[in-house]
Amino acid sequence: MSKRLLLGIVIVLLITNIATLLFWNKGETVVVEEDVKVRTNGPVASIDGESISFEDWMRDLRHANGKQQLKTMIDRTAVKKLAKKNKIEVPDKVVDRELALLTSMQGIMTKEEMEEKEAGWREDIRYRYQLEALLTKDVAIDEQKIKEFYDTYKNQYNFKAAMQMSHIVVEDKDVAEKVVKELDDGASFDLLAREYSIDEDSKKDGGYLGFITTTSQFFPSEYETVADKMKAHSYSEPIKVDKGFSILYLHQKLPSIEFTYDEIKPYVKSELALQEQGQSLTADPLWDKLDIEWIFEEK
Repeated sequence: MSKRLLLGIVIVLLITNIATLLFWNKGETVVVEEDVKVRTNGPVASIDGESISFEDWMRDLRHANGKQQLKTMIDRTAVKKLAKKNKIEVPDKVVDRELALLTSMQGIMTKEEMEEKEAGWREDIRYRYQLEALLTKDVAIDEQKIKEFYDTYKNQYNFKAAMQMSHIVVEDKDVAEKVVKELDDGASFDLLAREYSIDEDSKKDGGYLGFITTTSQFFPSEYETVADKMKAHSYSEPIKVDKGFSILYLHQKLPSIEFTYDEIKPYVKSELALQEQGQSLTADPLWDKLDIEWIFEEK
């Protein structure tokens, strides 16, 4: 091999190594949250000139949450496997009822936000009910005790239909039609309510009324008639009400969900069994039923 060729190879290798070194020194860009990126060799915060590095941040996160997060992942996988093995399924109706309760405790959410949360909620609800069933499947509870408990608290297992609404109340139809025209042009319902509404109780909240059960005395009959025909995330034409005219915004509807004794009996039984045993809702007792190995295992 000629000296000229050998020298060329050495130069190429040297340039390649320098480029590689520069690349690694620059660090990688990672996404830590939507629209939030950081370089792995840079700081994530600075306090009066003193920086907190990405590496230090990651180390503290691992120490603080790494073990618990891994345990949570193991718990969920274990429950899923044992539930499948024992043929423990949670009917959609039960999940829907829990989902309705969770939703009714939330504020205003977009359709996209709701869909994103709903997926996680459904998974959490199934996990909880399957865990309860696995922890109590070998515990015997007297049938009469289950029935008595159900008769006393059966209403708490049902969900009453509700609508999440906002409204803008104005004094006359001309103003109401003006508001609707501005909504058609893309104006914010929240801002228009703050500007035009004469309902002082809801005006400061952008006209928001929250979730109202359709059987409530505070649910105007005119609203139910109109809202029943509306689609979620839409507004109405002016509605004649006592104070003048109202424009209604329907965020979403939650249907009525009711259970028979036989439908809810397994879940009442699990609830009573947990109480009787003084058992906390943890998957720890289930670990012995599977071959589980993890890096934090005690030696």
